[in-house]
Amino acid sequence: MSERIILIGPPGAGKGTQAERLSEELGIPAISTGDIFRANVKGETELGTTAKRYMDAGEYVPDEVTNKMIADRLAQDDAADGFLLDGYPRTAAQVEELDRMLSAQGHGLDHVVELTADTDEVVARLLTRSQLQGRSDDTEDVIRHRLDVYAEQTQPLTDIYADRGLLRRVDGLGEVEEITARILAALGR
Repeated sequence: MSERIILIGPPGAGKGTQAERLSEELGIPAISTGDIFRANVKGETELGTTAKRYMDAGEYVPDEVTNKMIADRLAQDDAADGFLLDGYPRTAAQVEELDRMLSAQGHGLDHVVELTADTDEVVARLLTRSQLQGRSDDTEDVIRHRLDVYAEQTQPLTDIYADRGLLRRVDGLGEVEEITARILAALGR
């Protein structure tokens, strides 16, 4: 059974962990924009070289570059029977571009899973993670700002997917196994 799923949620909600688990459970590749960027930069592809200039300057990689990387990745054989996207789309324009990519392949999205999490809990998680990783730049103010930006940018996407009947909201707090079970239940598994 092929499934095309988007996983969204605030920083610190555990998307990466859940993406790995769902990939194994559903037999589809987990595709993270962060991983795609790193792979293209490491491979010194034309897109990677372009993206690196923006990343090194601390700026967002433009949609045009991101869209091409995603299109390349979705065209690979392992994604033919489905995928789990983590970190894309992030804007309404990227939603339209993803729709175009999928319809060109004769497909559409099956589900959009939003991991929800209490802001204070996420802040505590990210502060702990930043201490463990020695990231002194991740102060509470910086983290709260990132969460505000995320909420502002993501709300239009969740509205689009809710209007299409694709959005499944899942509580992202608790034990990893519990959250995976909640997501699978939301997907009708």
